[in-house]
Amino acid sequence: MTVMAERALQTSQMSVEEFERIAAFAAKETEDAVRFEFINGRIGVKKVADGDHDTIVMWLARRCMRARPDLDLYQSRGLHVEKYREGRARPDATLVPEAHFAGHGEWADPSGVLLVLEVTSYDSDKNQRDRQEKPVAYGAAGIPFYLLIDRDACTVKLYSDPDPEVGYRELRNVPFGDRLLLPEPLGIELDTEKLKEYVD
Repeated sequence: MTVMAERALQTSQMSVEEFERIAAFAAKETEDAVRFEFINGRIGVKKVADGDHDTIVMWLARRCMRARPDLDLYQSRGLHVEKYREGRARPDATLVPEAHFAGHGEWADPSGVLLVLEVTSYDSDKNQRDRQEKPVAYGAAGIPFYLLIDRDACTVKLYSDPDPEVGYRELRNVPFGDRLLLPEPLGIELDTEKLKEYVD
């Protein structure tokens, strides 16, 4: 990593343009071993997922494909988040209408996104990032649903009713093993029993 990139990582605030340059450089240099996000004016590092993490994403993909073959589930798709597009996030998965991101660049506008998924990772920043910052950022961006699969708590949280000021107004929390309905316009019911197999 260059001296400029190291200094930028140490500062608490940077411009979106600086972030995008650093993220592009780091992706090339680390061969995607880490991925960067930019939320609340701060850069965050997302480690490469473990096998259980990826299996959970595929678990959701299979259920969505069966119930709604008219939708696509993209993994690690870059999205503009936060007011005035001053943030960048890479959800673990993004559910959208078929071919929605065709023609988009690396960082897409969140309009049209139906749901974003995050699966907690085993790192020290997950509480701040996945449980606090991202619900606010995704809700403020107008994304109808945020699904958080929390491997520490063995729960699935569905955030809904986005609000530009507070993130989401509603939260449904179910333990692994319960059923969870992703309401219309999705209309997908998830049986979360299988998730018990993918926690340490």
